[in-house]
Amino acid sequence: MNLLIKIAESIDALIDWVGRTISWLTLLTVIIAFLVVVMRDLFEFGRIWIQELYVWTHAMVFMLGAAWTLKVGGHVRVDIVYRKLSPYRRCWVDLLGVLLLLIPTCLLILWSSYSYVESSIRLLEGSRETGGVPGVFILKSVIPLTALLLLLQGVSMAIHNAARIRGLEPIPDSGEIL
Repeated sequence: MNLLIKIAESIDALIDWVGRTISWLTLLTVIIAFLVVVMRDLFEFGRIWIQELYVWTHAMVFMLGAAWTLKVGGHVRVDIVYRKLSPYRRCWVDLLGVLLLLIPTCLLILWSSYSYVESSIRLLEGSRETGGVPGVFILKSVIPLTALLLLLQGVSMAIHNAARIRGLEPIPDSGEIL
């Protein structure tokens, strides 16, 4: 189990790095959106590719930041029952949620997105708009990457919760995601 805990900690470190790195895209998104507005309203000048670019960066923040958001407990949850449970039972709920819902969903996304992304890469798909961003296949490739990162974070959560249930790690007593 100690090896599994070390693996979970390595996954946590990777997810932290990805989350903190991708968060810089938020600033880039704001800068690009600002430039689009300034160019359009002050200079009556616009380009489709720059408008698409800020939509892309915004999408990447959400998709690539999803695993980190899960790790830090930032996802919305319906906790009417959850918050009333003991920390020990929360570990069980989180473990079962990961095993029965998160991991199968991530595997389904990986499986179902394969042909979609593969054909986009094979065609080097570009924007449908004339003058749009040429590399749409790059954005589509983020879909399975998102599922993979969420899957990794799910494995980490499962390991941590199993270790807490077995008494190998302390159980947080707050309402945070375990």
